[in-house]
Amino acid sequence: MQNCLKEYSLELKSDVSKSFLCTKAANSLDINSEKKSVHKFSVMADIKSDFNIGLIVGASGSGKTTLAESVWGKFKSILQPDKPVLDQFPDNMSYDECANILTGVGLTSVPCWIRPVFTLSNGQKARAEIALQLAQGQELFVVDEWTSVVDRTVAKVMSHCVQKYARKKNRQIILLSCHYDVIEWLAPDWVIDCNKQLFEDRRLLRQERKEKLTFEIRSVGRKTWRYFSKYHYLSDRLPAGHIETYGLFHNDIQIGFQCFANYVPWKNKGERKIMHSNRTVVHPDYAGLGLGIMIINETSELMAQQNYRVMAKFSSVPVHKAMDRSEQWELKKIDRKMKTMIGGSMARNGGFREKVTSYSYQYLSL
Repeated sequence: MQNCLKEYSLELKSDVSKSFLCTKAANSLDINSEKKSVHKFSVMADIKSDFNIGLIVGASGSGKTTLAESVWGKFKSILQPDKPVLDQFPDNMSYDECANILTGVGLTSVPCWIRPVFTLSNGQKARAEIALQLAQGQELFVVDEWTSVVDRTVAKVMSHCVQKYARKKNRQIILLSCHYDVIEWLAPDWVIDCNKQLFEDRRLLRQERKEKLTFEIRSVGRKTWRYFSKYHYLSDRLPAGHIETYGLFHNDIQIGFQCFANYVPWKNKGERKIMHSNRTVVHPDYAGLGLGIMIINETSELMAQQNYRVMAKFSSVPVHKAMDRSEQWELKKIDRKMKTMIGGSMARNGGFREKVTSYSYQYLSL
Protein backbone atom coordinates (compact mmCIF):
# COMPACT_ATOMS: atom_id res chain seq x y z
CA MET A 1 0.00 0.00 0.00
CA GLN A 2 2.90 2.32 0.67
CA ASN A 3 3.81 2.19 -3.03
CA CYS A 4 0.58 4.05 -3.80
CA LEU A 5 1.63 7.11 -1.81
CA LYS A 6 2.04 10.14 -4.02
CA GLU A 7 2.66 13.81 -3.42
CA TYR A 8 -0.17 16.16 -4.31
CA SER A 9 0.83 19.82 -4.47
CA LEU A 10 -0.91 22.98 -5.54
CA GLU A 11 -0.54 26.71 -5.27
CA LEU A 12 -3.51 29.03 -4.97
CA LYS A 13 -3.11 32.69 -5.87
CA SER A 14 -5.55 35.55 -5.65
CA ASP A 15 -5.20 39.06 -7.02
CA VAL A 16 -4.55 41.83 -4.51
CA SER A 17 -6.07 45.24 -5.07
CA LYS A 18 -3.61 48.13 -5.48
CA SER A 19 -6.22 50.74 -4.63
CA PHE A 20 -5.34 53.49 -2.20
CA LEU A 21 -7.51 52.10 0.63
CA CYS A 22 -6.30 48.50 0.21
CA THR A 23 -2.66 49.58 0.06
CA LYS A 24 -3.15 51.73 3.17
CA ALA A 25 -4.76 48.78 4.99
CA ALA A 26 -1.86 46.46 4.11
CA ASN A 27 0.76 49.05 5.06
CA SER A 28 -0.94 49.73 8.41
CA LEU A 29 0.08 46.23 9.56
CA ASP A 30 3.17 45.96 7.41
CA ILE A 31 1.58 43.11 5.46
CA ASN A 32 3.38 41.65 2.47
CA SER A 33 0.25 41.51 0.35
CA GLU A 34 1.87 39.43 -2.38
CA LYS A 35 2.83 36.64 0.01
CA LYS A 36 -0.48 36.72 1.85
CA SER A 37 -2.33 36.17 -1.44
CA VAL A 38 -0.60 32.83 -2.08
CA HIS A 39 -1.63 29.54 -0.46
CA LYS A 40 0.64 26.54 -0.98
CA PHE A 41 -0.56 23.02 -0.33
CA SER A 42 1.31 19.70 -0.31
CA VAL A 43 0.43 16.28 1.06
CA MET A 44 1.56 12.68 0.58
CA ALA A 45 -1.57 10.54 0.10
CA ASP A 46 -2.77 7.19 -1.16
CA ILE A 47 -6.04 7.79 -2.98
CA LYS A 48 -5.58 5.00 -5.51
CA SER A 49 -5.78 1.83 -3.40
CA ASP A 50 -9.22 0.26 -3.08
CA PHE A 51 -11.75 2.41 -1.23
CA ASN A 52 -15.43 3.29 -1.15
CA ILE A 53 -15.51 6.65 0.64
CA GLY A 54 -12.84 9.32 0.40
CA LEU A 55 -13.15 12.63 2.24
CA ILE A 56 -11.36 15.91 1.57
CA VAL A 57 -12.07 18.26 4.44
CA GLY A 58 -11.04 21.78 5.31
CA ALA A 59 -12.14 25.38 5.62
CA SER A 60 -13.28 27.44 2.65
CA GLY A 61 -10.25 28.51 0.64
CA SER A 62 -8.06 25.68 1.91
CA GLY A 63 -7.83 24.08 -1.55
CA LYS A 64 -10.38 21.24 -1.42
CA THR A 65 -12.03 21.88 -4.78
CA THR A 66 -8.78 22.80 -6.56
CA LEU A 67 -7.11 19.64 -5.27
CA ALA A 68 -10.02 17.43 -6.32
CA GLU A 69 -10.23 18.98 -9.78
CA SER A 70 -6.48 18.59 -10.27
CA VAL A 71 -6.84 14.83 -9.68
CA TRP A 72 -10.27 13.96 -11.10
CA GLY A 73 -11.00 16.86 -13.42
CA LYS A 74 -13.84 19.38 -13.41
CA PHE A 75 -17.09 18.30 -11.81
CA LYS A 76 -20.52 19.88 -11.49
CA SER A 77 -24.04 19.10 -10.37
CA ILE A 78 -26.15 17.14 -12.85
CA LEU A 79 -29.39 17.82 -11.00
CA GLN A 80 -31.92 19.88 -12.99
CA PRO A 81 -33.98 22.07 -10.62
CA ASP A 82 -37.12 22.30 -12.78
CA LYS A 83 -37.70 18.55 -13.22
CA PRO A 84 -38.59 15.81 -10.70
CA VAL A 85 -35.60 13.69 -9.80
CA LEU A 86 -37.43 10.54 -10.96
CA ASP A 87 -37.62 11.97 -14.51
CA GLN A 88 -33.88 12.60 -14.59
CA PHE A 89 -32.70 9.00 -14.40
CA PRO A 90 -31.34 7.34 -17.57
CA ASP A 91 -34.09 6.13 -19.91
CA ASN A 92 -32.81 2.56 -19.83
CA MET A 93 -33.36 2.23 -16.07
CA SER A 94 -36.53 0.60 -14.77
CA TYR A 95 -38.72 2.17 -12.12
CA ASP A 96 -37.56 -0.44 -9.58
CA GLU A 97 -33.91 0.35 -10.30
CA CYS A 98 -34.54 4.09 -9.82
CA ALA A 99 -36.49 3.45 -6.61
CA ASN A 100 -33.75 1.20 -5.22
CA ILE A 101 -31.11 3.87 -5.69
CA LEU A 102 -33.26 6.64 -4.22
CA THR A 103 -34.19 4.61 -1.15
CA GLY A 104 -30.61 3.37 -0.88
CA VAL A 105 -29.29 6.90 -0.33
CA GLY A 106 -32.11 7.69 2.09
CA LEU A 107 -34.48 9.63 -0.19
CA THR A 108 -37.42 7.39 0.62
CA SER A 109 -40.37 9.77 0.25
CA VAL A 110 -42.19 9.12 -3.05
CA PRO A 111 -43.75 12.62 -3.04
CA CYS A 112 -40.19 13.99 -3.06
CA TRP A 113 -39.44 11.95 -6.19
CA ILE A 114 -42.24 13.44 -8.26
CA ARG A 115 -42.02 17.13 -7.31
CA PRO A 116 -39.66 19.57 -9.10
CA VAL A 117 -36.24 19.49 -7.50
CA PHE A 118 -36.35 23.19 -6.55
CA THR A 119 -39.15 22.38 -4.06
CA LEU A 120 -36.94 19.98 -2.11
CA SER A 121 -34.90 20.81 0.97
CA ASN A 122 -31.13 21.16 0.71
CA GLY A 123 -30.67 17.74 2.27
CA GLN A 124 -33.11 16.13 -0.16
CA LYS A 125 -31.37 17.79 -3.12
CA ALA A 126 -28.01 16.48 -1.95
CA ARG A 127 -29.36 12.92 -1.76
CA ALA A 128 -30.99 13.30 -5.17
CA GLU A 129 -27.65 14.44 -6.61
CA ILE A 130 -25.90 11.39 -5.18
CA ALA A 131 -28.64 9.11 -6.55
CA LEU A 132 -28.33 10.51 -10.08
CA GLN A 133 -24.54 10.29 -9.99
CA LEU A 134 -24.81 6.64 -8.95
CA ALA A 135 -27.29 6.02 -11.76
CA GLN A 136 -24.79 7.26 -14.35
CA GLY A 137 -22.76 4.14 -13.67
CA GLN A 138 -19.41 5.90 -13.23
CA GLU A 139 -16.90 3.99 -11.14
CA LEU A 140 -15.97 7.13 -9.22
CA PHE A 141 -17.47 10.57 -8.77
CA VAL A 142 -16.92 13.68 -6.65
CA VAL A 143 -19.48 15.68 -4.68
CA ASP A 144 -18.53 19.18 -3.55
CA GLU A 145 -19.93 21.11 -0.56
CA TRP A 146 -21.14 17.93 1.13
CA THR A 147 -23.65 18.88 3.88
CA SER A 148 -22.45 22.48 3.87
CA VAL A 149 -25.94 24.00 4.03
CA VAL A 150 -27.94 21.51 6.07
CA ASP A 151 -28.69 21.01 9.75
CA ARG A 152 -25.82 19.16 11.39
CA THR A 153 -27.96 16.24 12.57
CA VAL A 154 -29.35 15.88 9.05
CA ALA A 155 -25.77 15.98 7.76
CA LYS A 156 -24.87 12.99 9.92
CA VAL A 157 -27.93 11.02 8.80
CA MET A 158 -27.14 11.76 5.15
CA SER A 159 -23.52 10.72 5.62
CA HIS A 160 -24.50 7.44 7.25
CA CYS A 161 -26.87 6.58 4.37
CA VAL A 162 -24.39 7.42 1.62
CA GLN A 163 -21.48 5.45 3.06
CA LYS A 164 -23.73 2.48 3.78
CA TYR A 165 -25.02 2.37 0.20
CA ALA A 166 -21.57 2.94 -1.35
CA ARG A 167 -20.17 -0.01 0.55
CA LYS A 168 -23.16 -2.22 -0.18
CA LYS A 169 -22.85 -1.54 -3.93
CA ASN A 170 -19.04 -1.23 -3.88
CA ARG A 171 -19.04 2.25 -5.41
CA GLN A 172 -16.38 4.96 -5.02
CA ILE A 173 -17.42 8.42 -3.85
CA ILE A 174 -15.19 11.37 -2.92
CA LEU A 175 -16.89 13.97 -0.76
CA LEU A 176 -15.63 17.49 -0.14
CA SER A 177 -16.75 19.15 3.08
CA CYS A 178 -15.89 22.06 5.34
CA HIS A 179 -17.34 20.18 8.34
CA TYR A 180 -15.44 17.70 10.49
CA ASP A 181 -18.51 16.40 12.31
CA VAL A 182 -19.42 14.08 9.41
CA ILE A 183 -16.19 12.05 9.60
CA GLU A 184 -17.47 9.60 12.20
CA TRP A 185 -20.71 9.08 10.23
CA LEU A 186 -19.04 8.67 6.86
CA ALA A 187 -16.37 6.31 8.24
CA PRO A 188 -14.17 7.25 5.24
CA ASP A 189 -11.43 4.95 4.00
CA TRP A 190 -9.12 7.94 3.75
CA VAL A 191 -9.16 11.61 4.71
CA ILE A 192 -7.17 14.53 3.34
CA ASP A 193 -7.26 17.43 5.80
CA CYS A 194 -6.52 20.56 3.81
CA ASN A 195 -6.31 22.71 6.93
CA LYS A 196 -3.52 20.63 8.44
CA GLN A 197 -2.18 19.38 5.08
CA LEU A 198 -2.30 15.85 6.41
CA PHE A 199 -3.42 12.49 5.01
CA GLU A 200 -5.00 9.80 7.17
CA ASP A 201 -5.35 6.27 5.80
CA ARG A 202 -8.28 4.66 7.63
CA ARG A 203 -8.73 1.57 5.45
CA LEU A 204 -7.45 -0.83 8.09
CA LEU A 205 -8.93 0.96 11.09
CA ARG A 206 -11.82 -0.51 13.01
CA GLN A 207 -14.11 2.46 12.79
CA GLU A 208 -16.75 2.46 15.50
CA ARG A 209 -19.12 5.39 15.76
CA LYS A 210 -19.15 6.71 19.31
CA GLU A 211 -21.67 9.50 18.81
CA LYS A 212 -25.29 8.47 19.22
CA LEU A 213 -28.44 10.25 18.13
CA THR A 214 -31.30 10.03 20.60
CA PHE A 215 -35.00 10.05 19.77
CA GLU A 216 -38.14 10.17 21.87
CA ILE A 217 -41.73 9.08 21.25
CA ARG A 218 -44.57 11.14 22.70
CA SER A 219 -48.32 11.22 22.40
CA VAL A 220 -49.31 14.18 20.20
CA GLY A 221 -52.45 15.86 18.94
CA ARG A 222 -53.79 15.08 15.50
CA LYS A 223 -53.04 18.64 14.34
CA THR A 224 -49.33 17.84 13.98
CA TRP A 225 -50.25 15.62 11.02
CA ARG A 226 -50.41 18.76 8.86
CA TYR A 227 -46.60 18.95 8.91
CA PHE A 228 -46.13 15.38 7.67
CA SER A 229 -49.09 14.65 5.39
CA LYS A 230 -47.31 15.91 2.27
CA TYR A 231 -44.68 13.19 2.68
CA HIS A 232 -47.20 10.35 2.87
CA TYR A 233 -48.35 8.41 -0.17
CA LEU A 234 -52.01 8.11 0.92
CA SER A 235 -54.70 10.67 1.66
CA ASP A 236 -53.65 13.82 3.48
CA ARG A 237 -56.57 13.28 5.85
CA LEU A 238 -56.42 11.18 8.98
CA PRO A 239 -58.95 8.34 9.39
CA ALA A 240 -62.28 9.15 11.00
CA GLY A 241 -63.43 7.70 14.31
CA HIS A 242 -61.21 6.57 17.16
CA ILE A 243 -57.54 7.26 16.47
CA GLU A 244 -54.37 7.46 18.58
CA THR A 245 -51.48 9.63 17.39
CA TYR A 246 -47.80 9.73 18.35
CA GLY A 247 -44.82 11.87 17.41
CA LEU A 248 -41.13 11.07 17.02
CA PHE A 249 -38.89 13.78 18.45
CA HIS A 250 -35.22 14.70 18.21
CA ASN A 251 -34.01 17.54 20.44
CA ASP A 252 -37.67 18.50 21.12
CA ILE A 253 -38.35 18.84 17.38
CA GLN A 254 -41.01 16.54 15.95
CA ILE A 255 -39.56 14.66 12.99
CA GLY A 256 -42.06 11.80 12.68
CA PHE A 257 -45.72 10.89 12.98
CA GLN A 258 -47.59 7.64 13.69
CA CYS A 259 -51.32 7.00 13.78
CA PHE A 260 -53.50 4.07 14.90
CA ALA A 261 -57.13 3.85 13.76
CA ASN A 262 -60.08 1.59 14.51
CA TYR A 263 -61.62 0.35 11.25
CA VAL A 264 -63.42 -2.75 12.56
CA PRO A 265 -66.70 -2.23 14.46
CA TRP A 266 -66.27 -3.03 18.13
CA LYS A 267 -69.41 -4.55 19.58
CA ASN A 268 -68.44 -7.15 22.14
CA LYS A 269 -66.81 -5.61 25.18
CA GLY A 270 -65.15 -8.92 25.91
CA GLU A 271 -63.11 -8.69 22.71
CA ARG A 272 -59.94 -6.69 22.26
CA LYS A 273 -60.46 -3.62 20.15
CA ILE A 274 -58.47 -3.70 16.89
CA MET A 275 -56.30 -0.70 16.09
CA HIS A 276 -54.55 -0.48 12.73
CA SER A 277 -51.13 1.10 12.38
CA ASN A 278 -51.07 3.65 9.56
CA ARG A 279 -49.86 7.07 8.41
CA THR A 280 -46.27 6.35 9.41
CA VAL A 281 -44.06 9.23 8.33
CA VAL A 282 -40.46 10.12 9.16
CA HIS A 283 -39.31 13.44 7.75
CA PRO A 284 -37.25 12.70 4.60
CA ASP A 285 -34.19 14.45 6.04
CA TYR A 286 -34.02 11.77 8.74
CA ALA A 287 -34.68 8.76 6.51
CA GLY A 288 -32.13 5.98 6.40
CA LEU A 289 -31.66 5.23 10.09
CA GLY A 290 -34.49 2.71 10.37
CA LEU A 291 -36.64 5.19 12.27
CA GLY A 292 -39.82 4.18 10.41
CA ILE A 293 -39.96 0.61 11.66
CA MET A 294 -38.69 1.79 15.04
CA ILE A 295 -41.62 4.16 15.62
CA ILE A 296 -44.05 1.50 14.35
CA ASN A 297 -42.69 -1.11 16.77
CA GLU A 298 -42.43 1.16 19.78
CA THR A 299 -45.90 2.68 19.42
CA SER A 300 -47.46 -0.72 18.61
CA GLU A 301 -46.12 -2.00 21.91
CA LEU A 302 -47.62 1.03 23.67
CA MET A 303 -50.97 0.19 22.08
CA ALA A 304 -50.67 -3.49 23.01
CA GLN A 305 -50.02 -2.51 26.61
CA GLN A 306 -53.41 -0.77 26.52
CA ASN A 307 -54.95 -4.15 25.58
CA TYR A 308 -55.51 -3.27 21.93
CA ARG A 309 -55.02 -5.86 19.19
CA VAL A 310 -52.65 -4.17 16.76
CA MET A 311 -52.77 -4.81 13.01
CA ALA A 312 -50.87 -3.19 10.15
CA LYS A 313 -51.35 -3.09 6.40
CA PHE A 314 -48.63 -1.61 4.20
CA SER A 315 -47.68 -1.43 0.53
CA SER A 316 -44.20 -0.17 1.43
CA VAL A 317 -41.71 -2.88 0.50
CA PRO A 318 -39.03 -1.66 2.98
CA VAL A 319 -41.58 -1.82 5.83
CA HIS A 320 -42.67 -5.28 4.67
CA LYS A 321 -39.06 -6.51 4.67
CA ALA A 322 -38.42 -5.01 8.11
CA MET A 323 -41.55 -6.62 9.56
CA ASP A 324 -40.69 -9.94 7.91
CA ARG A 325 -37.34 -9.94 9.73
CA SER A 326 -38.92 -9.05 13.07
CA GLU A 327 -40.25 -11.51 15.62
CA GLN A 328 -42.74 -8.85 16.71
CA TRP A 329 -44.87 -9.17 13.55
CA GLU A 330 -46.73 -12.08 11.97
CA LEU A 331 -47.65 -11.93 8.28
CA LYS A 332 -51.36 -12.66 7.87
CA LYS A 333 -52.15 -11.88 4.25
CA ILE A 334 -50.76 -10.58 0.95
CA ASP A 335 -53.16 -8.76 -1.38
CA ARG A 336 -52.61 -7.53 -4.90
CA LYS A 337 -55.37 -5.22 -6.09
CA MET A 338 -55.96 -5.66 -9.81
CA LYS A 339 -58.64 -4.01 -11.90
CA THR A 340 -58.73 -3.53 -15.65
CA MET A 341 -58.85 0.17 -16.46
CA ILE A 342 -59.36 1.57 -19.97
CA GLY A 343 -56.09 3.10 -21.05
CA GLY A 344 -54.13 1.25 -18.36
CA SER A 345 -54.47 4.01 -15.78
CA MET A 346 -52.20 3.82 -12.74
CA ALA A 347 -54.39 6.27 -10.83
CA ARG A 348 -56.00 5.72 -7.47
CA ASN A 349 -59.64 4.63 -8.01
CA GLY A 350 -62.50 3.18 -6.05
CA GLY A 351 -60.84 3.61 -2.68
CA PHE A 352 -57.70 1.62 -3.48
CA ARG A 353 -54.61 1.99 -5.65
CA GLU A 354 -54.46 -0.10 -8.82
CA LYS A 355 -51.90 -2.91 -9.17
CA VAL A 356 -50.40 -2.45 -5.71
CA THR A 357 -49.36 -5.30 -3.44
CA SER A 358 -50.20 -4.82 0.23
CA TYR A 359 -49.04 -6.82 3.24
CA SER A 360 -51.16 -7.38 6.36
CA TYR A 361 -49.48 -8.09 9.68
CA GLN A 362 -50.48 -8.68 13.29
CA TYR A 363 -48.34 -7.34 16.12
CA LEU A 364 -47.12 -9.89 18.67
CA SER A 365 -46.68 -8.15 22.01
CA LEU A 366 -43.34 -8.46 23.75
